[in-house]
Amino acid sequence: MIRKGGRCRAALSLTTTALLTATAFTALSTGAEAADTLGSAAAGKGRYFGTAVAANHLGEAPYVSALNTEFTSVTPENEMKWDAVERTRGTFTYGSADQIVNHALGRGMKVRGHTLVWHSQLPSWVAGLGTADLRSAMNNHITQVMQHWKGKIHSWDVVNEAFQDGGSGARRSSPFQDKLGNGFIEEAFRTARAADPAAKLCYNDYNTDGVNAKSNAVYNMVKDFKSRGVPIDCVGFQSHFNSASPVPSDYQANLQRFADLGVDVQITELDIEGSGTAQANSYANVVRACLAVSRCTGITVWGITDKYSWRASGTPLLLDSNYNKKPAYDAVLTALGGSPGGGTPGAGCTATYSKAEEWGDRFNGRVTVTAGSSAISTWSVTVTVASPQTVATTWNGTPSWNGNVMTMRPNGNGSLAPGASTSFGFTVMKNGSTAAPVVGACTAS
Repeated sequence: MIRKGGRCRAALSLTTTALLTATAFTALSTGAEAADTLGSAAAGKGRYFGTAVAANHLGEAPYVSALNTEFTSVTPENEMKWDAVERTRGTFTYGSADQIVNHALGRGMKVRGHTLVWHSQLPSWVAGLGTADLRSAMNNHITQVMQHWKGKIHSWDVVNEAFQDGGSGARRSSPFQDKLGNGFIEEAFRTARAADPAAKLCYNDYNTDGVNAKSNAVYNMVKDFKSRGVPIDCVGFQSHFNSASPVPSDYQANLQRFADLGVDVQITELDIEGSGTAQANSYANVVRACLAVSRCTGITVWGITDKYSWRASGTPLLLDSNYNKKPAYDAVLTALGGSPGGGTPGAGCTATYSKAEEWGDRFNGRVTVTAGSSAISTWSVTVTVASPQTVATTWNGTPSWNGNVMTMRPNGNGSLAPGASTSFGFTVMKNGSTAAPVVGACTAS
């Protein structure tokens, strides 16, 4: 699996005015009712749907609008990590993270704290401490940071990625492990409980999504903690997937076995590289697994838009680089019980596909866009063609592309009266495949 250790810490400076800026966001502003957003659909299932947020993007209106529209929980991407808040020993800087927290709380969102004790993104002074000094510094860091946001953080990743990859199930080498030994994790959790008794305390890791040596080691630690009264409330499963490391077949069973220990489980950093139907199906499988486990309390995707993802070349998120909803978005919303392209009954728009002319090596497709009971001024529709098909030409619309997903927007035919229709067309080169294109949701404003 691609590791996330290379995520760069974001720039820190923003003004309050920029933070609160949110203008109309055409790709997401469909006039939808609550059940037609990720967060509200998840809330209908008793869960949150969150995203990782970088403070230096909060001045970008489409970013903020997507955040405010779709999500009910945020995780600061880098702004709460040790090198961001305590670069110099004993000097704490919270400004950038405060911007995210204040924005989220002002919108009624939950906040996940990420992360208190981690081997990565540590300032250099930490590794140079002796054993007694390191213990003091770790406990002080946990206490100061948690008390700064006491009562504001829903759950904390107290310790992050403390186990090795591979089949050993051993602990990862780190200043904390090497100098404080196995007991540092328990000590961190006990310190965290004292600092903010109301916050949920989580252990978080990657490559633990299925039953394997690493997840077994975490499972045994959690089982031991629960048996001895060590305060642990939740386990986070990062869930970074790609074609080489797909969603495991025992994903749901693995979540359930942890839940059976008496802890909540959270999907904390979900992203799935790919595009089209395959990516959509993988996302839907993750959501269905969470819904099937009563103690799976929420899902966080690691970012809002592909263009800011730490693995952007793999287009792993639910909104593309232009903030268009991808087929994966529709699949997630449907799995949550929402209604892609829906909204106030009759409002927004609908899109329907029909095959037109066909020849031996190609066929024409037509998509009809129909306004609901209210007039619309613009629309957007996604069309996914099956690989190895390609689109040779289009008409009556302006296309943009993300892999094999075409997003079509109006070309002088965006304004529609209530109930009125327009259409756009395209020619598909079969290249050996006769599969029909998949039309996604119609969004309108």
